[in-house]
Order: sequence, then structure tokens, then C-alpha cells
Amino acid sequence: MFYILYAFGWLITLLPLAVLYLLSDFLYPIVYYIVGYRRKVVHENIARSFPEKTEKERMSIERKFYRFFCDLFVEAMKEMHFGHKEHRRRMMYGNVDGIMEQYARGKSVMLMTAHYANWEWMLNFPEVFPAADHHVFQIYKRLRNKNFDKLIYDLRSGYGGRNVEKKDLMRFMFNMKKEGTIGIYLMVSDQTPNGRNVHLWTPFLNQDTPTLTGTEQLAKKFDYPVFYADIRRIKRGYYRCDFLPISMEPTQEPEFAISEKYMKLLEKTIQEQPEYWLWSHRRWKYKRNND
Repeated sequence: MFYILYAFGWLITLLPLAVLYLLSDFLYPIVYYIVGYRRKVVHENIARSFPEKTEKERMSIERKFYRFFCDLFVEAMKEMHFGHKEHRRRMMYGNVDGIMEQYARGKSVMLMTAHYANWEWMLNFPEVFPAADHHVFQIYKRLRNKNFDKLIYDLRSGYGGRNVEKKDLMRFMFNMKKEGTIGIYLMVSDQTPNGRNVHLWTPFLNQDTPTLTGTEQLAKKFDYPVFYADIRRIKRGYYRCDFLPISMEPTQEPEFAISEKYMKLLEKTIQEQPEYWLWSHRRWKYKRNND
């Protein structure tokens, strides 16, 4: 089955994005109206996140999300035949100077991003830093299916970044620091933590939300500055990512302050353009146990 899907994807992504967006337009009514992919989860997430909006406004966000979700699908497929020049034209970066200043000081940097807009197109981020001593480390979790895992692994390392499996990250960072290798650690930080390992609950989108604190803990341990990668969709097929400082001196921050700042920045991004967050994710599947 994998090889059939791979062959189909490989052939269809030879088409230009403009044609693939026609496929997205075709898929939207099927995914939303016929299949109803995770519609209950999406509907409940949006309703609880925006209680101040009318039902009409929330339904508008829901439909726009599914339209974008289909776009995201074809954009991710296009990675199989995405020229580097076209990728750079469609995914732009701003406010890079702050990161470069930390590099000049010999500091590695932690980047916190989210499942917002097309986070996968940040794959070409290493090309923003073409010098030999600039390293970008992309944190990922191994997939169970070996074939799909290899495909995703190869796509994510195709622009010069190095994939580091989540469970090996601590040891990897110790080794890099011991070798004197500085780099940028790219962390997708809006997942739901394990239910048995929640250290922080914070207000987020009008809900009590379990929050990952791993990036903050690593930043404090290694004294690495932290930035927020704020990805925005400019128009169909075009994105921009700006790097906003969260903490330049993480060891001086109160406990959980970095994580809470990140969640507030992400919340602001979502509130401004809510249709581009991954609402199909079961973000609030755990509830705080007051006992």
C-alpha cells in the first residue's frame, strides 16, 4: 500500500501548485461534508476557544479551516518535487538579526513554533543560514511505519537540517555543547503533554490547558536564548516567518515564564487568523485533576 501511495504522490506532485490547488478545491467538500474528518473535534475546539463569537462566526472559521487543511495537504505533498528556488520564494523569513546576534556570541538558540499555517515549509529554514558553522536541528518523533518514517525523514533533511529524535535530544545537546557546536533547535511546542507528565496548566484560548515545558527546561539547563517562530499565511501558497524574542536570559526567568510567554504569543497569532491552526488536534483531551 505504501508504494502505491508513494507512486501516486510522486506523479501527482510533478504538477505545479496552481493545479494542485484545484485538487484541494475538489477535496474540500469531500473532506468536510461527506467524510466529515474530525468535524466533532474541530467544532468543539472552536466553540470552546471562541465563546464570545456567534455560531455563524464559528462556522465560518470551521469552513475556512477545512479549506486550508486541504491546501496544507497538497502543499505537503509538493515537498516531493519542490525546487529550492521556488521554496525560498514562497516561504520568507524576517527578524533574523536577533538569532544571528546570538550566533555571534557563540550561543545556540531554541526556536518554538506550532502547528500553525504551513509549519512543514520551514524545512528550508537551514538555507537562511548557509555558512558551514550554522546548524539547524529539527526535533521529530519517529513514526511507527518504517516506510513513511523514512519518507518524512528524507524530506525534512533535504534542505540541510539535521533530524534529531525527541528521545535522544538531551544527550544530543550535551554532545553538541561538549564539541563546541552551536546550532538552532527547532521545536514544535503546542502538542499536548503526556497526561501523567503535566507540569503546567495555563489559560489558553479560554481554556485551562496542559502545556509542554520541555523547551523551557532545556533552555534553562543549557542557557540558550529562546525565540518564537511566528508563521503567517500571506496568501495562498505564500508564507512569512518572523522570529520574536521570548527570553534572552532563560536562567534568569521565573519557573514556567518562558512557556507561558510562548503560549500567549501563539494565542495572539491564532486569534488574529484562527483558521490556520490545526483544530483537528485533540488539544484538550486532559482535564486538570484538582485532587
